[in-house]
Amino acid sequence: MAADARAELRMGGAVERVLAAALAGSVRPVVLIDGGSGSGKSTLATALVAAWPGAVSLVRLDDVYPGWDGLAAASEHVREHTLTGRHPRWRRWDWQAERPGEWHDLDPALPLIVEGCGSLSRANRALATLGVWLELDAAERRRRALARDGDLYAPYWERWAIQERRFAEREHPRELADVVLAGGFTGAAE
Repeated sequence: MAADARAELRMGGAVERVLAAALAGSVRPVVLIDGGSGSGKSTLATALVAAWPGAVSLVRLDDVYPGWDGLAAASEHVREHTLTGRHPRWRRWDWQAERPGEWHDLDPALPLIVEGCGSLSRANRALATLGVWLELDAAERRRRALARDGDLYAPYWERWAIQERRFAEREHPRELADVVLAGGFTGAAE
């Protein structure tokens, strides 16, 4: 979608607008939801699945990242295994054992939502129907992420933020998005 036609949403109806954009003219919609940590990607994906008219597959990159340094690897994993080929799938990362876990097959006929930092790369966007970027300032994202994950995430915040910045500098996900949700997404009165 051309930059001048891109929708930037600031208030109400975000789920309905993203859903309408995803369903417009596509037999099998593939939606990529990206944004910095704490911007509301998981919350938006959950709301989209609940609003979707029928079955839809959801892949959360939090389940795919191969450890705290795995943003780029997960982005590539999505391209190689989830968005291409006749047998789409993804592999879970076992955070406790710190090694790859089991593979999960996806129904290639079902619509697909992939959410997570790194989902909206140039290569992935070329294989998707819709790209969504959640825009929220770093201080608020950090506050929200640490309120959500607390002590588990706090020691890794900066390490992860560096990967997010590098990904954004390399891939320009905001510019690839068809829909930009300014102010992130909380699900409350959206």
